[in-house]
Amino acid sequence: MATGRLGVEETLGALNTALGPGDPVWFKETRARHLRARDFLAPRPALQARFGDGQVPERVVRAVAGLQGPGVAPVLRCAPTPAGLALQLQRPAVFERVLGAVAAYVAPAAPAAPGPRVLLHCPALRSAPGALRLSQLRAVLVADHLARILRAHGESVRLVPAVRDPHMPTFLQQLRVDWPAASERAATEALRNRALAELSPAQERGALPRGVLGTVCLKELVQERGRAAGYDPNLDKCLVTEDLLSVLAELQEAARCWPGDSPPSLAAVPDANADRCMVVHVVSCEEEFQQQKVDLLWRKLDDQAPLTQKHLVCGPVKVAGAPGTLTAPEYYELRHAQVCKASAAKHGRDLAQDPAWTEVFSVLSVATIKFEMLSTAPHGQLLLALADSSISTKGTKSGTFVMYNCARLATLFEGYRHSMERGLYPTFPPVSSLDFSLLQDEGEWLLLFNGILPFPDLLSQTAALACTAPGLHTTARTETMCKFLVQLSMDFSSYYNRIHILGVSAQQNGVGGCGGAREAKDETSRPFLSNRRLDHTCLVKCLPVSSFCGPCVKCFTPA
Repeated sequence: MATGRLGVEETLGALNTALGPGDPVWFKETRARHLRARDFLAPRPALQARFGDGQVPERVVRAVAGLQGPGVAPVLRCAPTPAGLALQLQRPAVFERVLGAVAAYVAPAAPAAPGPRVLLHCPALRSAPGALRLSQLRAVLVADHLARILRAHGESVRLVPAVRDPHMPTFLQQLRVDWPAASERAATEALRNRALAELSPAQERGALPRGVLGTVCLKELVQERGRAAGYDPNLDKCLVTEDLLSVLAELQEAARCWPGDSPPSLAAVPDANADRCMVVHVVSCEEEFQQQKVDLLWRKLDDQAPLTQKHLVCGPVKVAGAPGTLTAPEYYELRHAQVCKASAAKHGRDLAQDPAWTEVFSVLSVATIKFEMLSTAPHGQLLLALADSSISTKGTKSGTFVMYNCARLATLFEGYRHSMERGLYPTFPPVSSLDFSLLQDEGEWLLLFNGILPFPDLLSQTAALACTAPGLHTTARTETMCKFLVQLSMDFSSYYNRIHILGVSAQQNGVGGCGGAREAKDETSRPFLSNRRLDHTCLVKCLPVSSFCGPCVKCFTPA
């Protein structure tokens, strides 16, 4: 059997190369009605632009049909159709290649070259939890998500600031946000001396409050960097305080003293380390103006400040039917109360005080909040609906729906494991012994072709930061992962509702009498839909989602 991970990007690249010089024309199909006939398509209008009369030379069609190469999925056929040049893969071979090495598809594709070190700065974490606005909570969750996805991609990431408020670590732990706690304060003497040399003349300062050193002019630096850089044209002067110097000192130390590096030389050459890391300031829209001041002041006072500083600005969070003063802890308590209420309605009793359910409700509340905050592109406005119906499993666009299907999977896997231990099901056979040509249901191909196969590329796309693009701002594609999870859940839910995954085996018919068979039917009330061998059908059907969602089997939900 051929080895190596198959890739959507690799396959598309090879297909476009096979057509000859020109812009890419092939795309991957995703809709079920199109996947019944083809997996990739080169549209007729694009072929007409490439080949004049739209007739693809026979030699090109043969080259596409015989396509091979690293990461390229095996081709079954390629033929002209009214829609364009249609290509279908050898689906049993793709099933075998992917499910035979499924662990390779839950990690991002390896980057062509290592990226810069990333220093993620989230100023909102310098406040107390009770002062955290919803837009700031959004910035915190975006920063945490970005840190996780970058690290999964193999990038080196540092997080700033180290939280100092005594209540913030507990709140972040409640949110399942992994952020460093306070350490010793960085020395500010060098920055202070440089700031004093840059201050406006004494006659302009007047009487200054305690802790304020004076003002520094930033206008010249804004003009030097140019209007195209993206700085606010109203930036003029910056009030330099002891607190602001502490912020800069922490950023400076984090950028210079990376874990594992040797201590920086006292005679370090200016700009020697300035391009070694990229700083990403993740801020709410209310904090953007002040953070631009911090960015420019750092450049002005530190010759070794990182050359690349990007600002990821999170849009406002509006609450439907509620005052705009809702704080982050109040929002968490509201969602937690709604989860408990929904469970009480489901089970007919209050489980909130049951220790066995405490952790479950906490996990569900946090997952609901994170999905809400991340499912809209960070730069856009987010509208929250706080009604109880917003956490219902009846819709298909929410995090609750995703968690509901995750719980279905957990129940399915646990049911199989317990039944196998009791001898009601055989142990799962080696993948190499399975007959993948028996997987004919379109739902099985949807789960693999739209779920597992493109997942490494999706991880890489969500970890991509435009560090070399001009301008001050950057974006994060947090909504891409949420949309993917929703679509995967919809595909699995549709498949689960149609197909009896765990059927009645020969062992169940012969062991334990009717009781064993009755227990096997708990997973679904529908009769077994096939008389094909158990090890080649029923259990194979849960393999695509089982292997892909294996880490989720410990997730639970009130059922």
